[in-house]
Formats: sequence, structure tokens, C-alpha cells
Amino acid sequence: MKSLVRKLFFWLGTIWYSPVLLAFFLTDVQSVIKVDLDRWQSSLTWTKRPYLLQILALFKEVPEYRNLYYFRLFKGNSAGRLLMYVLKTVYPPCPYFFLDNSCNIGPGLFIQHGFSTIIMADMGSNCWVNQQVTIGHKDQTGRPTIGDNVRITAGAKVLGNITIGDNVTVGANAVVVKDVPPNCVVGGVPAHIIKRST
Repeated sequence: MKSLVRKLFFWLGTIWYSPVLLAFFLTDVQSVIKVDLDRWQSSLTWTKRPYLLQILALFKEVPEYRNLYYFRLFKGNSAGRLLMYVLKTVYPPCPYFFLDNSCNIGPGLFIQHGFSTIIMADMGSNCWVNQQVTIGHKDQTGRPTIGDNVRITAGAKVLGNITIGDNVTVGANAVVVKDVPPNCVVGGVPAHIIKRST
């Protein structure tokens, strides 16, 4: 009986969120959204589902995903963007995670526990950002540029007109205000290289 009730609630929730799929069909950034979906599925260790069911499950279970989905729709064609504005009134984005629409972000961005997280930077593909992270301006000189496969862990700050290379891990609570070369781990305040990978 409990199993039947759980299935019923799952499908009722799925029906409630089904209008978000219309935007997926109308946008021209489906390929980027699919890469995001694959990344979230593997990072959350969820069972592989068809893309449409994955969108519905993420909308229902992971509020941070809504912000990324809306960001992708905003970057797409006018039909998807227009529907995005309508959807945001019915299915509000996560209020404690800010992703600025002026950013350019490659496919495969994953947000883990996006509480109190701000992203205002250009980022490459397959990046991972944790909770209480701030990425953005330090002053009027510009904002960060972040490479591919970069992980920015809990509480870290990446500030100013700097470049973070590919395959970098920024340690918890680190404050990065200078360029970081590729293939290394940085930590501390101010951040310094802790480990280099070859």
C-alpha cells in the first residue's frame, strides 16, 4: 500500500511539473540541457531515466536545478526564453542560489547544495560548485574566467578579473584573488597551490 501511495504522489508531482517540458521542446539549447541532465544524474547517483523524466524529477527534487534550467532557456531562442518567464511565475527558482544571466557557462555545470551561492563568471564545461560559494567581481576591473572541469568547494571565494585554469580544485573556504594555473589544487586565505597534477 505504501509503495502504491508513493507512486501515486510521484506521478501527481510529475504531472504538476509537466509544463516545463514545453520549454525544452521549444528551445534551441536542448543539447546543452541534455549534457547538464547527464551530469546531474551521475553526480547525484540517480538511476538513468529518459531526459524528459529527468527534467521533471530534478524540478521536483532539486530546487537549484531550476535556476540552471532557466539560465539555459534564457541563453536560447526567443520562444524558450519567453516561456521561461512564464514558468518562473508558476515554478519559482531557488531563492538562495544566484546565477547571473550575463555569464557564459559551458555544458555540464553541477551545483551541489547551492545554499547561499553566487555565480557571476564565465565558466567552461563540467564544472562543480558547492554551497556558500561566491564567484564574481572584486571591484570594477572584471570578473573571473574559469576553465573546464573546475571544482569550487564549500565556502570558497573566487574574486576579480582572474583566470582559473582547467582541472583545478579550489579548497573549502579558500579565497582566490590571483590567476591559478591548470591541473592543481589551491587552498588557504589567500589561496596558494597545495598540489600540482601532471
